[in-house]
Amino acid sequence: MGKLWCNGIIYTMKNQGETVEAVFTENGIIKAVGEKEKLRQEYKHAIEEVINLQGSVMYPGFVDSHMHLIGHGERLMRLDLSQAKSKEEMLHLLERKAEELEEGEWLIGEGWNENEWEDKSIPTAEELDKVSKGHPLIARRICHHASLANSYSLKLASINKHTSNPPGGVIVKNSRKEPTGMLLDRAQDLVTAYMPPVSKAYVQKALQMGIEDCLKVGLTGGHTEDLNYYTGFKETYETFLYVTEQSGCKFRLNLLVHHEVVGDMIQYMAKNKKQSSFVELDAMKIFSDGSLGSRSALLSVPYKDNPSTNGVAIHTREELQGLVKAARSHGMSVAVHAIGDLAYEYVLESLEAYPPKKGQRDRIIHAQILRDDLIQRTKEIPVVLDVQPRFVASDFPWVLDKVGENTFSYLYPWKTLLQEGIMCAGGSDAPIEPVNPLLGIHAAVTTKRGPSSNIEYIPSEKLSIYEAIKLFTEGSAQAVCRERDRGKIAEGYLADFTVLEQDLFKIEEDAIPNVGVSMTVVDETIMFEKNKESSEF
Repeated sequence: MGKLWCNGIIYTMKNQGETVEAVFTENGIIKAVGEKEKLRQEYKHAIEEVINLQGSVMYPGFVDSHMHLIGHGERLMRLDLSQAKSKEEMLHLLERKAEELEEGEWLIGEGWNENEWEDKSIPTAEELDKVSKGHPLIARRICHHASLANSYSLKLASINKHTSNPPGGVIVKNSRKEPTGMLLDRAQDLVTAYMPPVSKAYVQKALQMGIEDCLKVGLTGGHTEDLNYYTGFKETYETFLYVTEQSGCKFRLNLLVHHEVVGDMIQYMAKNKKQSSFVELDAMKIFSDGSLGSRSALLSVPYKDNPSTNGVAIHTREELQGLVKAARSHGMSVAVHAIGDLAYEYVLESLEAYPPKKGQRDRIIHAQILRDDLIQRTKEIPVVLDVQPRFVASDFPWVLDKVGENTFSYLYPWKTLLQEGIMCAGGSDAPIEPVNPLLGIHAAVTTKRGPSSNIEYIPSEKLSIYEAIKLFTEGSAQAVCRERDRGKIAEGYLADFTVLEQDLFKIEEDAIPNVGVSMTVVDETIMFEKNKESSEF
């Protein structure tokens, strides 16, 4: 028995502007689309329920192609520093949180961003000491490629003026060679290694909160990388299975597997053959560089505002190629984080040297700074570029100060990539950016910081509404080679839908971020409905 969805505007996303009157679904699959009365007559004995859309607008389910879902849930649970508008405000928030903690308990903050402050000076370990008192402290920058630690944390990790930089990381020091408290990329691990391990219950709560929040904003699924950071591969993976299958929370999940736990995955899967309806293991995740905000994205030229550095290579060229080669030996595709053009070049070399097996696609994540030669080489390999349009809203104009306005040919070149015929998928990188896909769509079509801004930073790279929505529908499906059954409303496709209160094709662009979600449907099941309980678990 199935369901008839009707009485709204239903965009198939097969072609621009294409709509149908109704959709019939059964057992989680779209069985037919077309005129309402024809479907009602044809399937009258199979229709168990009629879902009245009440004039709302249905799209294929929006899927976030790059996020850290447990980390998103953690951000909802932890001290949020993203709204701090100055160093002083950040320190005040930390001090207030410290007052709530027991002596010696870790003080953890998330999301500070000095580029949003008028005075962009960053707190030192000494300044953090004044507000954290008897607590080890770590405060992650919004990019997660940099953190601040107080003296308590540095001492725990035995970080001092004599400590060398770890591979793939930087301990920032002052003119006296003393650590400032700033740790870049893999240097953060020196401190986080001393944090108490999280419990299984903590991870489950964070995952449930993250999924519930995604459903509220219209996401039916996400591609996420979490398996190397919590309770180990086995427990973390089994938490994903439990939450999506046994707790009744339907949400499509594609799990990237960090290269450090691929061995654990192989051992686990050799003993556990059970397939999941909602959780898929996918590509090997690799980081090739850091972030622009922390100046650890790897550029081919020095940073304009700090010529002493051109970023951080997490792996050498040879190490990166070795990791890609290892992935191929396990039959895996790869998903590689590359923000700077030199990091992207390293990745291309590796993918060219060790191509995936037939039928697979790799993905390069972020791809924010490119050159024409890199774009032309990209067209020759089976790859999807996993982009985050919302970065335009959060990174400009400060990114121009860091890299130079005319230094590179292509900054955040989404339109150029699509015009060159390169597949692109759309994500948020939550918790780095807000998870709401409408914010990403708005940034893609306006290249502005938000509805209140009048400045378009890279207008030549603006997408149409159709192109922007496709990033989160067909593009996300292409990233996992599932474009034949995901990303469209068509016969044989999964019955996953995002239903909005307004038509994104007909409203003003600056109204997009404020459009409400009527319902989120996963596997033919309404998992979120406005004005009703937001979750089934």
